[in-house]
Amino acid sequence: MVRGSIHAVDGIKVGVIGTGFIGPAHIEALRRLGTVNVVALADVDEQTAKAKATALGVERYYGDYRAMLAKRDIEAVHICTPNNLHYAMSKEALDAGKHVVCEKPLAISVGEGEELVKLAAKKRVVNAVHFNIRYYPLMRQVKLMVEKGEFGEIFAVHGSYLQDWLFYPTDYNWRLEPSLSGKSRAIADVGSHWIDLIEYVSGLRIVEVFADFATFHKTRKKPLRPVETYAGKILKPEDYKDVKISTEDYATVLLRFDNDARGVLTVSQVAAGRKNRLYFELDGSKKAAAWESEKPNHIWIGRRDGSNEELMRDPSLVYPEVRDIISFPGGHNEGFPDTSKQMFREIYAYIAAGDMKAVPKFPTFKDGLRELVLCEKILESNKAQKWIKV
Repeated sequence: MVRGSIHAVDGIKVGVIGTGFIGPAHIEALRRLGTVNVVALADVDEQTAKAKATALGVERYYGDYRAMLAKRDIEAVHICTPNNLHYAMSKEALDAGKHVVCEKPLAISVGEGEELVKLAAKKRVVNAVHFNIRYYPLMRQVKLMVEKGEFGEIFAVHGSYLQDWLFYPTDYNWRLEPSLSGKSRAIADVGSHWIDLIEYVSGLRIVEVFADFATFHKTRKKPLRPVETYAGKILKPEDYKDVKISTEDYATVLLRFDNDARGVLTVSQVAAGRKNRLYFELDGSKKAAAWESEKPNHIWIGRRDGSNEELMRDPSLVYPEVRDIISFPGGHNEGFPDTSKQMFREIYAYIAAGDMKAVPKFPTFKDGLRELVLCEKILESNKAQKWIKV
């Protein structure tokens, strides 16, 4: 279906699949670039697609994403659906010759991820996984500080990813159902962001894991009507049905890195008061650094002999290489929506350049596969209750 659009711009035409929390977030970030045109939105239900497209001013809507993939003028597709659909949709989009930006996880299994990596290389199209946390500007600053030796030898990395949106047994979302989200929940959903970020900023590789999971709400109350991400907080506890839960509310993972450094990650989706807090501390032989996503414009830098420091996100204070992903002066805070904008800016600049041999800065399907491998090993470790090599 086609309607008039008030958002039409020149540039590459993009289609988005998925109308929940993250699909519209992708659309907003893409429009802020000014160089792409989001012309289509697809969902499994045509009426839902129509309503969301109308609300967002998207020109076309589809109740079948395959109809969108058949449109030759659409060059790139963003996949923002439940996890179980990522593999099939990515595969069909690649087969249609589209550039693909996929939400994480890339797929449900390592085998599916491997197939997508091979297919993307064969089709010679741009492929990316939405590990947007990398795009808080100070994360690139930490990465460069590591590379320039400012921290010395990295001894340890520790931290957490804490949320409370599944705090009550009446909180419910499709991510609680393994048929839609996969065998892991807390680790695959948000723990994967932490792990990807740590390997990115530290330059280290995780080589061994020891995991311990817990499911505190073994039964939850499932509403008898659909619930979008985070919307469960405002529902009343009525008209539910009991559903048994097999995926983890909480996980702790001990880590060993390839330089013999140690680490520990705690993930919880039942931590009261923690809305969406990714935190890490990196301890080196020269100094340390700490950062949290709910205060993303500051890094704490620790010293043994001397004053500690707080570095603000300010173009004049960071390395020149970081300024490309900063849009505003110091004191003008940038946050979660800006991470997607900066990531998409790099992706579409890469597409525009047309040099598929150039090494991309953005996370690709290979990075998505890496997280699938790590998640699988963490699951294996929890089941066996022992160290597992990656």
